[in-house]
Amino acid sequence: MSLLCNGKLLDLTQPQVMGILNITPDSFFDGGKYGNEHAVLLQAEKMLQEGASILDIGGASSRPGAVEVPELEEMERVVPAITAILEKFPEAILSIDTWRASVANAAIKAGASIVNDISAGSLDPKMFQVVADLGVPYILMHMQGTPGTMQKSPHYEDVVTEVLDFFIQKVAALRALGAKDIVLDPGFGFGKTVEHNYALLKRMEVFRNVLDLPVLAGISRKSMICKPLGVPPAEALNGTTALHMVALQQGANILRVHDVKEAREVIRLWELMQ
Repeated sequence: MSLLCNGKLLDLTQPQVMGILNITPDSFFDGGKYGNEHAVLLQAEKMLQEGASILDIGGASSRPGAVEVPELEEMERVVPAITAILEKFPEAILSIDTWRASVANAAIKAGASIVNDISAGSLDPKMFQVVADLGVPYILMHMQGTPGTMQKSPHYEDVVTEVLDFFIQKVAALRALGAKDIVLDPGFGFGKTVEHNYALLKRMEVFRNVLDLPVLAGISRKSMICKPLGVPPAEALNGTTALHMVALQQGANILRVHDVKEAREVIRLWELMQ
């Protein structure tokens, strides 16, 4: 339960926090907030000071119905941000949130340590080989459909079993290419109804137990919180905090969050119960 990130060993035997840093104009919660280098560095500094172990840099929104960003535009957003962050915070561990192998490759060459792929290689068949060749940790997320179509009547006979089968197949393919550090992400909100999301959350420990791999929970301010509570993402921090405790109880190793300080507090309280 550890990840080798540019020579640094990130211990996952205790839960870690991944801070979300979207360099996008249209992400569902923080779109447009970090459109220049100064804003990016301020937010990076804030999240690192509050206890983020990883900063997840994204240059293309994956919200439901999102329009695909051209490859060059995505690269021009993320590579300068990665370079600037590492110049100021050289010890920071950065992940690149992309489904494109070319963007992943450029980001890793710029100093990022982890590839976070919402499509698990399905949107770019070159991704698995690039990750294996680079020898970097890979976050393997389940998604039904694409960001443009995923919330149009998602259907499963048994969502937990189907996501588990998906992980088993994808992990085998990655291992065959020589990929090493793999993290599983059930993909809350990516081609799932509210009911599907809660079914996955309640049984999330199954993925870690069966595959003996760390699990990431990305539930921060998502519709599985907003819809039942009738609140917008801006008012979903309390619900997020409640579900983060559930995710930790279900074996989550990484919490991917917009609000680092609050997530660290949840982890601290969870640790007191162990």
